[in-house]
This record gives sequence, C-alpha cells and structure tokens, in this order.
Amino acid sequence: MKITILPQGTLAIYEQIVNQLKNAIVTGHLQAGEALPSIRALAADLSVSVITTKRAYEELEKEGLIRSVAGKGFYVCEYNTDYLKEKQLMMIEKRLGELIDEAKQAGLGCGEFVEMAETLWK
Repeated sequence: MKITILPQGTLAIYEQIVNQLKNAIVTGHLQAGEALPSIRALAADLSVSVITTKRAYEELEKEGLIRSVAGKGFYVCEYNTDYLKEKQLMMIEKRLGELIDEAKQAGLGCGEFVEMAETLWK
C-alpha cells in the first residue's frame, strides 16, 4: 500500500495517513488481520517524524480499526464496513460544503461548480 503525503495540504500529516489507511481498509486493499508497517518503518518510508506515525496509529487504534500486539506490531481489525463508509461520507459532505461555500464566494454558479468537479473527476 502506498501512502502519499502532501506537505502543502490542508490536513495535518497524521490525518492524511489516517485517511489513506481508512480508505485502504474500506476498499479492501488492507484486509482484517493484515500487518501494518512498524511505526518507525512507516516514518522512514514517508520521511516524517516517528511521533506523526505514532499519532496516526493511535487514532486508528482508538477508532477500533487497528490493534497493537505487544512485540509484534499493528494489525488491521475486523471492522464494520458500513459504519466506516458512513463516517467517510460525512467527512466528504463536510469538506464538499466548505468547497461549495468557497465557490459561491468566488462567484461560481452551481453549473460551473458541477462542471469543474466532473472535469477533475476524469
């Protein structure tokens, strides 16, 4: 699984890691029981602080998506796909609402906004 970090992105780096791992779980790229890279290995691979990857793993563990096995590492948990998907949809709706507000402030009409979204989708 490849995680891409956008340093200039609006989300904190740990949030980008969390979101991409959640997406990988929902889409089946990460299966229940599958081992995740160690905190140090992931930090080295992404060229970020160990504290950042630790925070991301703690967040995922708090949400019940991964579990820590002492001396062995982190593993993907069994999860409720519908619940996780609903949480993702709520997050997308919130961010989309913010984008719509920005588009309105910029003077874009609904049709122009939809056209822009369709162009970017492709």
